[in-house]
Amino acid sequence: MDSFAALGMGYLLGSVPFGLILTKVFNAGDLRSIGSGNIGATNVLRTGNKGLAAATLLLDLAKGLLAVSLAWRWLPEFPGMAALGAVLGHCFPVWLKFKGGKGVATTMGVSLGLAWPLGLAYAVTWLGMLAITRISSLAGMTAAVAVPLVAWAMGQVELVPVLAAIAVLVLVLHRENIARLRSGTEPKIGSKG
Repeated sequence: MDSFAALGMGYLLGSVPFGLILTKVFNAGDLRSIGSGNIGATNVLRTGNKGLAAATLLLDLAKGLLAVSLAWRWLPEFPGMAALGAVLGHCFPVWLKFKGGKGVATTMGVSLGLAWPLGLAYAVTWLGMLAITRISSLAGMTAAVAVPLVAWAMGQVELVPVLAAIAVLVLVLHRENIARLRSGTEPKIGSKG
């Protein structure tokens, strides 16, 4: 039962659609009719408001971190379940008919909550790939795939299954981006495409 409690708590925290809330509060348009239509920071950036995009990124990260931190406190045997729940909640929020974001910032938050070196590895990989390619989707996918490998290398093998499951979810949700990357049509940050 505790594992389901951790999963449920993570899901509820992860399902808070900060991108949608912020764009509505600050009259930045209907996020679901802009760009990709998802609720994450990259799509908020397409509204032209960099401040709202940064706030969305930080809040989406924070909800993942909070979910795992609360699990460590109340359900210390199941922080991985809380992590999975938070990412699932962000990607499939019940409040938005299960149409959410792609899990990149929330995955960084749960990685940080599970073990700070994992969060650091995620951030360095994400920012490094973004600086090199200026392609947000590629940076997020690369970081998500890197984290379970880093967990394995650190000897935290108990975290590898949940982090690998999250990485697979992130990749599946980016399948259209992967197709555009293969065709050379994936837009870069700051481009008009």
